[in-house]
Amino acid sequence: MSKLVRFGVSLDEELLKKFDRLVAAKNYTCRSEAFRDLMRQELVQRQWQEGKEIAGAITLIYDHHKRELVNTLMDIQHDFGDMIVSSQHIHLDHDNCLEIIAVKGSPKKARQLADSLKAVKGVKHGTLSMSTTGKDI
Repeated sequence: MSKLVRFGVSLDEELLKKFDRLVAAKNYTCRSEAFRDLMRQELVQRQWQEGKEIAGAITLIYDHHKRELVNTLMDIQHDFGDMIVSSQHIHLDHDNCLEIIAVKGSPKKARQLADSLKAVKGVKHGTLSMSTTGKDI
């Protein structure tokens, strides 16, 4: 475990009050935990911008009755097979499905995959959620 370091921060009083409300709303036990999370988030975003390896998830909602939709989605996923770790298909109701695709690789390639999947006719909604592999945080 790394060594704990304490340091002081000067803040505008109103900003600190807003931060304390955020800390309470998110159920942090202390300001330090909230501050650490904010720092990590900035560091993770920097990793994305620098093109470092990410881990993430692509979620899709689609109507599986659309002709050739599932085959098209599978073809695209096979084109990006080197970065897909896993996928899960969930039946939401008679018409709608949720697909969750776990990815690991470059941020640029993850965005390309997500954009390609979201653009398929019949996909109702799609998101890409990127995180870190945890190696550099």
